[in-house]
Amino acid sequence: MDLDEFARTSAPERDGDEFRKENNRLLGIPLDGTVTVKAGSMVAYTGDVTFTGKASAEGGVTGFLKDAVSNEGTPVMEAEGSGYLYVAEQSKKVRILDLDAGESISVSGNDVLAFESSVDYEIDTIGSVSEAAAGGLTNVYLTGPGQVAISTHGDPAVLEPPVFTDPDATVAWSSDLSPSVSINKTFEFGQTSGESVQMEFTGSEGFVVVQPHEE
Repeated sequence: MDLDEFARTSAPERDGDEFRKENNRLLGIPLDGTVTVKAGSMVAYTGDVTFTGKASAEGGVTGFLKDAVSNEGTPVMEAEGSGYLYVAEQSKKVRILDLDAGESISVSGNDVLAFESSVDYEIDTIGSVSEAAAGGLTNVYLTGPGQVAISTHGDPAVLEPPVFTDPDATVAWSSDLSPSVSINKTFEFGQTSGESVQMEFTGSEGFVVVQPHEE
């Protein structure tokens, strides 16, 4: 195609005020106020937008990440202003979730891409897993109403408990589940299997989201 056709067919549609996928790996956010996005995820923007790192326990955060857990130190930032914001992370696929009022989901800190200002959030570490896994495991507990965008390496699978998962491949789980850690210390031929730490989800309700990739 020629340049004019390329520019025309690739231009985003900006009608409305909801999150939208510009393509499978790029999130578009119409902005008139504030939105919270993962630190370092901004690709481009139009209009007048400012970015502020959330480096302390403010804005509803109760258990903020420490530098030892996050290499960036500040896992999320607040974008404020009027315009259009584009965010992405490492070419991961984008999924948009709509949370009703009071509806909650827990998402791995690696996989939260953005959420609306109306969504209440709490960032914390899962103690039992953090004690067993190098680098720990951080999750973001999100409660609606509002939209949430998560990112995954490849297409995720949604599983029903009871199920065991690799912490590095676990993306999200429903709010009625509370994972515990399971440690497999079996040695084979003098070496570990590489799957010694697992997350265990029990019960008969809820869901767990995993991706075909270990972070």
